[in-house]
Amino acid sequence: MNVNNLLANLIVPLNLSVTLLLLAAILFMVRWRKTAALIAVGAVGWVLFWSLPTSSLWAGGLLEQRYPYIQADRQPVEQAIVVLGGNTANNRDNWFEPYDRSTAVSRIETALKLYEAGRAPLIVVSGAALDGGQSEAHMMAMALSNQGVPSHAIIQEDHSFTTRENAVYTAEVLRRLNIDRILLVTSALHMPRAMASFQKTGLTPTAAPSPPQIVVPEQPDFSFWSPDLRTLDASRSIVKEYLGMLVYWLRGWI
Repeated sequence: MNVNNLLANLIVPLNLSVTLLLLAAILFMVRWRKTAALIAVGAVGWVLFWSLPTSSLWAGGLLEQRYPYIQADRQPVEQAIVVLGGNTANNRDNWFEPYDRSTAVSRIETALKLYEAGRAPLIVVSGAALDGGQSEAHMMAMALSNQGVPSHAIIQEDHSFTTRENAVYTAEVLRRLNIDRILLVTSALHMPRAMASFQKTGLTPTAAPSPPQIVVPEQPDFSFWSPDLRTLDASRSIVKEYLGMLVYWLRGWI
């Protein structure tokens, strides 16, 4: 595991809280008890904050609402559709509900709807092989082909492991084709960082996010203030986005 992966796993709310509690236990044993107590309270408060639906609705909603979802047939016609690999909360229709394959909406489905609506004649799929097997780009290309998209309308960019690399490597491919206006497809939560990254390359992207996932479910017993393990687990995506935007800004990538 490299340093980036280690840090990405450490910032997960539950992981960070456990780490802080271990640190507090060590400090308590060496008689730094006031410091230990403060760290322990902070750790418990942090995990509790991210287990509350209202926290995700606020923090995640700020990102998802930056580029509102628009139906495929209402998007502008551009030169190409670019779809980024990955998923958020397993592509669940709603962040706060159990996974249901019949209602899950993937980025590929969003790109397919744009293509079928005639929004662009070309789809670029971007993503490397994260586990050493087939690349995300290849798997997305296969999924599109199975849905009837002709092979000549699909271009694979299979070297990128990060959002920045998605943008840089895809821009190189598109410039060779004299393309600079694109419809950018990713999750609504990821869209602010993705848009900023692609704009930095000189491309002119239009946001075409998948439908938002961090919305109040239609459950009569839904509680904004009841801690929930599913919410806590999914909140890692929100934390990752805010940290990612900070790191990208500090490094001049957005």
